[in-house]
Amino acid sequence: MTEPDAPPLSPAALGWSDFFAEQLGPEDAGLSPRRIANVHRARLTALSPGGTVRLVLPPHANTGAYAVGDWVLVDPETEMLRRRLDRHTVLERRIGGTGEPQLAAANVDTLFIVTSCNADFNPARLERYLALANQAGTLPVILLTKADMIGQAGSDDADAGEPGMTAESYMAQAEALQRGLAVAFVNPRADDALAVLAPWCGEGKTVALVGSSGVGKSTLVNSLAGPGMAAPQVTGGIREQDAKGRHTTTARSLHAIEGGGWVIDTPGMRTLHVSDSGFGLDTLFAEITELAPLCKFRDCTHAHEPGCAVQAAIKAGTLDPDRLTRWRKLQSENTANTPVQTGPRGNRVTAPRGRKR
Repeated sequence: MTEPDAPPLSPAALGWSDFFAEQLGPEDAGLSPRRIANVHRARLTALSPGGTVRLVLPPHANTGAYAVGDWVLVDPETEMLRRRLDRHTVLERRIGGTGEPQLAAANVDTLFIVTSCNADFNPARLERYLALANQAGTLPVILLTKADMIGQAGSDDADAGEPGMTAESYMAQAEALQRGLAVAFVNPRADDALAVLAPWCGEGKTVALVGSSGVGKSTLVNSLAGPGMAAPQVTGGIREQDAKGRHTTTARSLHAIEGGGWVIDTPGMRTLHVSDSGFGLDTLFAEITELAPLCKFRDCTHAHEPGCAVQAAIKAGTLDPDRLTRWRKLQSENTANTPVQTGPRGNRVTAPRGRKR
């Protein structure tokens, strides 16, 4: 059933593009596109040019196969779901590195990775988010919050930031994580929050937010969506002793950005395992990826082999040794967590590494 007061929107305003239009064939004549706005255990809610609709699911449909941001085709008379269109980008992760990937969001143009200028700022964790964004095919942007609180709070308050750190040093550390990475300061409660993020939030564009709980993600979603947001995200504080936040967002949802565009909020991720991210890691650690072919041995581990171009760069001071350490850890984790194809030819199945079938 369509909500009667929803303003009409063009498909382009909802994020429709030639990528999706080119997937339509003669068999889809008479069907209409809808964009998934909410995924629940037993139902799907979607956006249409006329407003919000609840989709009618076919028998035995699995809502877990759909992500917020997906485009689907439906019978416009009954809103019966017929099929899902291929995704332009998809954010997904494996829980514990095993099992089926958990869908986080689909067809996201920009992924805002939100972290605060305090104990929450963790380069190793930010690199995991960057690998996720790179692998998904979406543009990563790091947003730094609470920069205005550096040095203003008491020494026991996590919001004061790390000793000796300034807003500029947080910015420099973030920019060094990936070549060409965009980084911006933003105060989620400030009136200019939308203006700061405007370059990525144009009409029809979709952004998503990830990051630890308590860094201001839900507040930022509320600021982007404006006062017309139907169900504001609940916000919460952080524990002062370690800057760890309380989970306040428990489900993913798609919201209109005031003035154009769409934003997807996601629950806080305390653990993000790297898997299926070979391309994402190569992009993240481009300075190592580009040096590797120059090593004397093709299977160089960049640890102790003679003629290693990576170790030479470290000795020359042009490569941060901490980056190599983190690269090695994530590469090892990605290899261990990425499932492999096993079984006889013609009947191969996907299985976790180390598990025989």
